[in-house]
Amino acid sequence: MLDGTMIVAGSMIGSGIFIVSAEMLRHVGSSGWLMVVWLITGFMTVAAAVSYGELSAMFPKAGGQYVYLKESYNPLVGFLYGWSFFAVIQTGTIAAVGVAFSKFTAYLLPAVSEDKVLLSAGNFHISPAQVLSIATIILLTYINTRGLKSGKLIQTSFTIIKLVSLFGLVILGLLAAKGEVWDANWANAWDLHALNKDGSTGSYTMGAALGAIAAAMVGSIFSSVAWEGVTFIGGEIKNPKRNLGLSLFLGTFVVTIVYLAANIMYTAVLPLQEIASAEKDRVAVAASNAIFGNIGTYVIAVMIMISTFGCNNGLVLAGARVYYTMAKDGLFFKKTGELNRFAVPEFALWIQCLVACLLCLSGRYGDLLDMVSFVVVIFYVLTILGVFILRKKRPDAERPYKAFAYPVLPAIFILMGLAFCVLLIMYKPGFTWPGLIIVLIGIPIYYLAVANKHKTGS
Repeated sequence: MLDGTMIVAGSMIGSGIFIVSAEMLRHVGSSGWLMVVWLITGFMTVAAAVSYGELSAMFPKAGGQYVYLKESYNPLVGFLYGWSFFAVIQTGTIAAVGVAFSKFTAYLLPAVSEDKVLLSAGNFHISPAQVLSIATIILLTYINTRGLKSGKLIQTSFTIIKLVSLFGLVILGLLAAKGEVWDANWANAWDLHALNKDGSTGSYTMGAALGAIAAAMVGSIFSSVAWEGVTFIGGEIKNPKRNLGLSLFLGTFVVTIVYLAANIMYTAVLPLQEIASAEKDRVAVAASNAIFGNIGTYVIAVMIMISTFGCNNGLVLAGARVYYTMAKDGLFFKKTGELNRFAVPEFALWIQCLVACLLCLSGRYGDLLDMVSFVVVIFYVLTILGVFILRKKRPDAERPYKAFAYPVLPAIFILMGLAFCVLLIMYKPGFTWPGLIIVLIGIPIYYLAVANKHKTGS
């Protein structure tokens, strides 16, 4: 259970909590609303996790969310999730976290800065930061091909270190809190408005205000995804019918508390304008400077290096199990359904590595993640709706763990998730249509895969 909890927490905590609050604050403009957005996301995350607990206990095997969607609906819906997961959700996240590791390594080793150019061909440039990010992804992939034990050891140790470090940063930040900063930040805590980098503000109509809250949630949701990764390795967890559900709840709950505490600390040491206008949105760097002085830059750089390295290990470890299960169903490259002598899907790990590395080189991983935040929530909603569907389709199925507060809590999540998606479609279409296109491309690929399956008789 400890290892499962560390995979949940470690996969969630990457670079987001150190960065996204700047963009979020520019949308909502006040401390109170910044906390509300984090609270909404935290509630949704824990509610989703405890609902997934029922599904994980029903289907305690590799594949996780892919299996739940396939069993609740049909193989096409499961495939569309698996395709999106491979095309950008997991691989894009691995790329983004890898580049974040490189960016903060550059604080200690300027030679690996993203501003330097190693190779250039026309408008295409490769920086030392990209090379380092690719190297870390390859290293973590290699480690995880040597068996689950190695990946588990890295995940548990690095997650414990980063949780202790984050709590330490929060505590020291609160001890260094400035009364005048806190008072000013919370004087108009419930004034919802736009707060620009230059200090100017803008008011919202009711509809635009809801759109701004949804846009702010893109950042908090990006920081809170990947908790479901532990379900992908359900077949490799001891007593999964008990430990998967507990790991999901404990991991998401702990991270939600950490995220709220970190944002309270930000508002205790930095004026709102400094949070909103932090250089390259690095709020944690600005906060660390306020707490520790100039040495703070190096303190936070080391923290984020540990955080992102551990996060990527969890993403690499869990992701390949989805492609492995899809291959077993005849819907992915046949070789991804094979285990090596260490009982791990080595080929699946390496093709995941290849796509993630290509996304590192493309320089478009950040855009892809923005596009896919919307899609991730749609699949969360579909999966939790599956709890209701399976209660009807398979009323007599064994359910060692039942969704907490069913049907109220799962229903609340579904309504909140749908509201988030509708608001993004209405007010931030740039976050939605590209992600939907990626999903829809999977439909013809699915039918090609099925036709090939029938042709080969596999």
